[in-house]
Amino acid sequence: VQLQASGGGSVQAGGSLRLSCAASGRPLSNYGMGWFRQAPGNEREFVALISRAGSSTTYADSVKGRFTISRDNNKCTVYLQMNSLKPEDTAVYYCAATRSITGSDSRTYDYWGQGTLVTVSS
Repeated sequence: VQLQASGGGSVQAGGSLRLSCAASGRPLSNYGMGWFRQAPGNEREFVALISRAGSSTTYADSVKGRFTISRDNNKCTVYLQMNSLKPEDTAVYYCAATRSITGSDSRTYDYWGQGTLVTVSS
């Protein structure tokens, strides 16, 4: 499956952005999906995940209550709605797909998008 992330940009603290991850090549319903992010000088970290049917979601503590992951398998797209953004949310955001059990370990993801940059200014 090929993944294309989009929707990044620059926003002031407290603002919102919605990221999209469009999948092609295979039915999106075959995959658990996750969002990860990597800030300059930092390792890639888990942000959120959603199960194949969308019935289960998990969030990193740092984004819980502010970010919402969702998916539309008919549109082959996964979303990350980001509200109340903080400067520490600044990073390149990646979507990823896994054929195995959906978890927060990036090593279990098989396919990755190219990343989209989110910059939050104070």
